[in-house]
Amino acid sequence: MTSPIPGMPDGKPAGVRCVQLGEDERCRIFGQPERPAFCGGLQPSHEMCGDDRPQAIRWLAELERATAPGSVPH
Repeated sequence: MTSPIPGMPDGKPAGVRCVQLGEDERCRIFGQPERPAFCGGLQPSHEMCGDDRPQAIRWLAELERATAPGSVPH
């Protein structure tokens, strides 16, 4: 993600944990004006979330791999 985030002025590189993600796995700036529009635009769907948390984490990990600098499209 290339949008600035408080604590990550150059955005969040793929594979790097967001500094705004708390230990409880919740966004610390959810609902705040400084939250990037990209984050608010990422709407959950069954494709993304699957049936459980492990499926959602796998989907997000694949998205991170696919969008990492230097990644080769499948």
